[in-house]
Amino acid sequence: MFAAAALSRSSRAVSSRMMSASTIPATMKAAVIRETGDAHVLKVETDYPTPALPKGGVLVRNEYSGINFIDTYHRKGLYARDLPFVGGQEGGGLVAAVSDEAAAQGIQIGDRVAYSVFGSYAEYTAVPASKLLPVPEDVGLDVATSCVVQGMTAHYLTSSAHANLIKEGEWCLIHGVAGGTCQWAAQMAKLRGFKVIGTAPKGKADIAESLGCDELILLDEVAGTSYEDYESVDVVGRIKEITNGDGVKCVIDGIGKATVDISIDSLARRGIFISFGNASGAVPAFPVLRLIGKSAYVTRPKLLDYTVTREELVWRANEIFGWLQDGKLKVSVDTTFPLDQAAEGHIYLEAGKSKGKVLYEI
Repeated sequence: MFAAAALSRSSRAVSSRMMSASTIPATMKAAVIRETGDAHVLKVETDYPTPALPKGGVLVRNEYSGINFIDTYHRKGLYARDLPFVGGQEGGGLVAAVSDEAAAQGIQIGDRVAYSVFGSYAEYTAVPASKLLPVPEDVGLDVATSCVVQGMTAHYLTSSAHANLIKEGEWCLIHGVAGGTCQWAAQMAKLRGFKVIGTAPKGKADIAESLGCDELILLDEVAGTSYEDYESVDVVGRIKEITNGDGVKCVIDGIGKATVDISIDSLARRGIFISFGNASGAVPAFPVLRLIGKSAYVTRPKLLDYTVTREELVWRANEIFGWLQDGKLKVSVDTTFPLDQAAEGHIYLEAGKSKGKVLYEI
């Protein structure tokens, strides 16, 4: 939790009001989506209204904003949002203004924080106090920002979404381990004691090999995309070979359409298929009878349902930051774009060029 406030509640309230009134500008720079479409619909505006200081929350002056695949789904309209909207849902920076309620919780102007709420592709974001994650001094804000969506997603995928259907020493298949979220997931799965099989493109073999997977299946690349060619190798055959014909107890799949059949066919008896992304396209509907061969399970989770309470959010964040501080978890920040190059950031991510986290520097 945040340190106790150094000032009284009343003086802190006055300080926050003065900060909000005197130094927070009425307008700000933001990357705004006014119509859905390709990356070029993401327009940088310099006179977008700065959000008001929310009751029970703070304004964060962003230093970094994370670029995630879910942002591209919002931009395209795959996941509907009311237009117009400021892109992004992951940021990190310094608290710039504090409400009375947040001040009473010990939150102070200048606190280093990271968060996940909509509207992070901007100079300022309004954030509920309950969504703030205090960032340790020895963790960089770029790394902390990288943790919030990808790190927290990887955490719930490897700790909770599998519903304990996989145990220590059992096999877990993770697709796309050279990509952002699944670089985290591969490392966290190993920390949980699972044996990990990772898939990755040959061009990113160096990244995949650095993650500690027990087995790697390297595939040809699909030029201009963020995923590999899953027809270039008999993945199911390799899984059966590695697992002595048993299959894996858990599949973590952010690829989507191109891997759904591979994922289901790779499962062991009473294994679970966790489908969490759509890099190659949305998973098409399939009959539940498809799962009968191994009495398999399937789930399509999202982060919000695994950070329902403040306690759950902080537990996940503290475990991640602890692993980072102990050197048990490596984070790769691949590229940082200035916010003025908002479209280029999305193009880069969707082209599959990244070997780690992609950020905007605000």
